[in-house]
Order: sequence, then C-alpha cells, then structure tokens
Amino acid sequence: MRTFIGIDLGSTTTKAIVVDENQQVIGRGITNSRSNYDTAATVAKTEAMVNGRFHLFRQALGESGALNGSLDSFLGQLERDFRAEQYMEQLVDLEETCHRSLETANFGDDVPAVKEALEETFKRITVEAPSLFLPGAKRKSDFFRDIAGSQYLAIGETVAKEQNTRYDFLLNLFDRSIIEVENRVYTDSVRRHLLAALERSFKAMPETEAHRGKIEQPVKRILDTELEETYTVGTGYGRARLPFSKEHIRSEILCHGLGAHVMYPRTATVLDIGGQDTKAIQVDPAGIVESFQMNDRCAAGCGRYLGYIADEMNMGLHELGPMAMQSTKQIRINSTCTVFAGAELRDRLALGDKREDIMAGLHRAIILRAMSILARSGGIRDEFTFTGGVANNVAAVKALEELVEENYGKLTLNIDPDSIYTGALGAATFAYRAVVEEGKEAEHRVKA
Repeated sequence: MRTFIGIDLGSTTTKAIVVDENQQVIGRGITNSRSNYDTAATVAKTEAMVNGRFHLFRQALGESGALNGSLDSFLGQLERDFRAEQYMEQLVDLEETCHRSLETANFGDDVPAVKEALEETFKRITVEAPSLFLPGAKRKSDFFRDIAGSQYLAIGETVAKEQNTRYDFLLNLFDRSIIEVENRVYTDSVRRHLLAALERSFKAMPETEAHRGKIEQPVKRILDTELEETYTVGTGYGRARLPFSKEHIRSEILCHGLGAHVMYPRTATVLDIGGQDTKAIQVDPAGIVESFQMNDRCAAGCGRYLGYIADEMNMGLHELGPMAMQSTKQIRINSTCTVFAGAELRDRLALGDKREDIMAGLHRAIILRAMSILARSGGIRDEFTFTGGVANNVAAVKALEELVEENYGKLTLNIDPDSIYTGALGAATFAYRAVVEEGKEAEHRVKA
C-alpha cells in the first residue's frame, strides 16, 4: 500500500500525517521536538504509521463484523495495551541508562545509597505504571518524557526521604539519562508490541475470546501489509534541519495554506498561532498562497508565551483557557512580551485582580496582536480558518470570534480539532501531488 507522508517540525512539537493513494488521511503522529531533529521526525512518522495501522484495523474489523457492537471498546483497549507495552520497554531502557549514568557520576561515598534508592524508585514506578493505561486514566501527557518524569519525580522524592538519600542526586541521574532514552527510536518493536497488546486485550475483554479467530485474522493481515513510504515532504520551524533533500522540503507558509485549504476548501484567510510564531496567510480558491505576514523574531503572543504564563501561575497549559472562560470583568493587559509577562502578572495579582480576569485579558491581548498581523497580510476574508496549537484554547477562540465580529462582521470561522496537524497535512498533500498528480500528467502526455 503506497503512502505519502508530511512532517512538520515545529518549535515545540513535531507532527506527521500519512495519506493513502486516495488522498485520505489514515494516520497522525506527534512527539515533542528535541535537539536531534532526525529522531523527532522519525518518531513522529512512526507514530503516524502506528495510528494508520489502527485506522486500517478499524476498517477491517468493521467489515468482518467479528466484534458485534464492541469495535470501539476493543480498539480502545488495544491501543491502551499497545501504549502500555511501549511505555514499559522505554521504562526498562530508562532504568538501565540511569544505572549507567550512576557509574560515571561523581557522588562519592553516596553511590551505594543512591543506587539502592534508584532501584526502589523504579520498582515502585513499574508497579504503578499499568494503572496509567487503564480506561479513564488521567496522564499529564502522552509523551514518554512527561509521563516517566512525573512518576520519577514524585516517587523519587518519597524514596529519597524514606531512605535519607539526596534527592538532587536522583534528579541528576534522570536529567542525564532521559535525553538519551528519548532520542532512541523503537520502530522495530512496533509489531511485537501490537501482538503482545492483542493478547492483553483478549484477557481484558474475555467476552471477545469466542471470536478470537475472526478478530486475529484481519488484525494480522493488516500487520503484514507493507505501508510503503512512497514520498515524504518536510516543513515547519526547523525544516532546514530535517534529513531530507531540498526537493522534499516546502515552506511552512505554503504547507499551512494548502493544509487549511484541504480541510476547508473555501478557506480564504488562515491564522496559525504555534509555539514560536504567528502566521497570517491569504490563499486563493486553489489553496495557493497570495500573501502572508508573520512574527518570526520573538515568541510574544504564541504558545511559548502561554507556557510561560502557565508556569508563573503554577498551572497546566491546558488549564489556562477554561480559567479565562470564568472571567466576569475585562482587564486590559499592556504587554504580550514574555520577558515582562511575569512582572505584569504579579502586579495585577497584587492589585487584587482575579486570576480568571487576568487570564481573559491575556488571551485577548494575544489575539489583538494576531489581528494586527492579519491586518498587515490583507485583512480577514470569508472563510477564515484558525490553526495551530492555540486554536485548541477555548479562551483564545472566544477572543478571536469577538474581535473578528467587531472588526469585520460575521464571518465563517473554521477550527478543526486536529488543526495542529495543518502544516503536516499540507506537506503530505505536496508529497501526494509530487507522485500521483505528476504521474497522471505524464500518463496523459503519453496517451496524447
């Protein structure tokens, strides 16, 4: 089966999209961007390919009728078990790497005590790990670094206190080891993990055991189906560092414009607010970029800014939007500069302003900055598509809707739940066109 891949190497996350020969999206993958861009691209692509397998599992099992109404439940269980298998392999790898780091650490006479604490920490992490993948379990993130880090820090602190061991030594080992583990690619383990997860799912859902043959057959057939990587196109903030030749690279402006057009064919204006920059793009009816503006010199008003605010407030990034939605009073924030954000935030709190009102003011300030960039690009035309990670922030969306209506009247605003993949979708579309459409054109010339 031929596939066409787009990879968007962003400043904070790397995304990948896989489309099939019918230009249908079959897989999406995401990972945190890192100093090793080759690894980030490979991991995102691997995740997209795995997601593509699950898409094909759904199709094949749906056609077989083997699960008789339990398709969603079974696939949900299978994915959780697969993620658990992945996590446990990386956890073993992390423990071994921490022990190797300990061998070269300058901890003096504390080495035996730290080793004992390290072993106990991983023993408890391993016991707790399966609960992270139970139905309804809440995880800080789906990235290994975040999940393992959260477990390690919490359990390590407890163990260090119990054993009267220096906690900073345990932290040192984690910091020295996690990057090495994070930069390893486990592509060769995917099939093994999926087969092991299939067995775990049968045990977790014993009612499916009676139909094992009808379930196993299409799943194993999909596993045996080669997903040929026919053509790959890379884009994004770090596209110059992607391990591709020049003909396989497209600018992020072109990819975001085309990706928005693929999602919403009537799109005329695109606003993308990512981790490091804001892009305002005007596209024609074919999705070709006509003009654009972007703030590429600082991260003011972007995802990084919101991340800084979340840290200042000791909150999760995902909590900012819902808090701002509780606001009852409009507060004007004068600066969206990350450098001064903390000072103004503390000043507002000292004046007695409520956190939810401050958050609402911050989100409005971010969108006001974006509106300025949009105006320089040519304004906002109907239809208008909002993409990027900030498009998933409810308070940012609300502020955008209000300001667009105030300045341009009622327009159609499109926001796709998977808008963070817009750049990767555009790149995958370029990859598809490079092979399929050029191939059709060549065939037409031969016939003519």
